[in-house]
Amino acid sequence: MTKIQHTLKRYEKKYLLTPEQYRLILPELRQRMEEDTYGQYTICNIYYDTPSYELVRTSIAKPIYKEKFRLRSYGVPGSKDLIYAEIKKKFNGVVCKRRIAACVDDIQAFIRKERDLSEDYEIQREIRCFYERYHPLPKVFIGYDRIALAGKENQELRITFDRNIRWRADALNLCDGDRGKPVLSKGEIVMEIKIPQAAPLWLAHILSENRIYPLSFSKYGTCYERYIAASQFQKG
Repeated sequence: MTKIQHTLKRYEKKYLLTPEQYRLILPELRQRMEEDTYGQYTICNIYYDTPSYELVRTSIAKPIYKEKFRLRSYGVPGSKDLIYAEIKKKFNGVVCKRRIAACVDDIQAFIRKERDLSEDYEIQREIRCFYERYHPLPKVFIGYDRIALAGKENQELRITFDRNIRWRADALNLCDGDRGKPVLSKGEIVMEIKIPQAAPLWLAHILSENRIYPLSFSKYGTCYERYIAASQFQKG
């Protein structure tokens, strides 16, 4: 069984690729990187927010510090399968992710404050403080299909490619399937570079030669701006 990482701290850069850009850079990346042991897999997320979407609206404003909370699973889980409750914070460009892992039933009971989990008490307290501050509710499901690469020489260098990004605002339970409406235009791919320090020179050359440049992008933020904000304005 793969060891679970409960705390991750790194730089993350995002890029929006066309299918052609993806086709061009993948063979170059494979010379120095390889797919992780899972190949292609589906990631499912339930994002939590306040009734007024305070967290995502703050994130879109690009403050020096921001945070969010989500439940995540790899594939569609059953009630006894492992999922993650994650707090993700970003300060001055550095991303810190803290998460606890348990089966669906136990995570849901923890969120409802019915009981604590059996480990990672510090992270549990952090999540409790987050809840006391924001009183968040499940707001949006976002799923996507991912291929992940890791450096052959430096396993801490990871590049992920997310396609078929989809969302829904109903059935906000990870066990309810991975269906949803598209977030991006057909064929667009989100590439993310994750590394504890500066990217290697060879990677910078590949990106430059293919005119691939970083951008400020959030799956949840994009979903909110394109599909949720207008309906909230109409309700108001």
